[in-house]
Amino acid sequence: MTALNRRDLGLLALRVGTGAVLAAHGTQKLLGWFGGGGIEGTTQAMEAMGYSPGRVSAIAAGLGETGGGVLLALGLATPAAGAAAAGAMAGAVAVHAPSGFFAMEGGFEYPAFLGFTAAAIGIAGAGRLSLDHATGHVLDRPWVVATAFIGTALAVAAVVGRRAEAIATPEPAPSADAARSVPEEPEPEHTSGRETED
Repeated sequence: MTALNRRDLGLLALRVGTGAVLAAHGTQKLLGWFGGGGIEGTTQAMEAMGYSPGRVSAIAAGLGETGGGVLLALGLATPAAGAAAAGAMAGAVAVHAPSGFFAMEGGFEYPAFLGFTAAAIGIAGAGRLSLDHATGHVLDRPWVVATAFIGTALAVAAVVGRRAEAIATPEPAPSADAARSVPEEPEPEHTSGRETED
């Protein structure tokens, strides 16, 4: 077996494995498969994590993982697929970062690994055993690589930055008018210790 064939087989195995894992996570978010929460559950989770609007964030994350994963496995539009999946994982890294690196402590180890792997495939290309190769690499040009990764980096910076600002901003205290609008509970009536006789 030539070195080129080994490289293509290795890329195929890496693409299919990484793509399948990403797609599985994405379908949990989008469709509720594999015990996932679906769009509604993911929307609530996104809002709890500080991503707003929650539904848009849920759809974007689900599409990034599902679409990116499927395209990586097929080796089609590999730069865009790798960038989209890496972007979705960057959002997850931002959530887990306060817990440190290791996954056993709730850290960002796992999404970081998936994100770096997806990005590496997107940059390296899918190899000859791919739809990109079969279609003459029309969606795998150098300008596609640059556009996909720069665009994704800018989008991730904006979304993660907005989340950080939202988390850092404390909830506004209720105004005096709002406090006055709350009805006061009536004070209990006090009776003397002696009861009147008939």
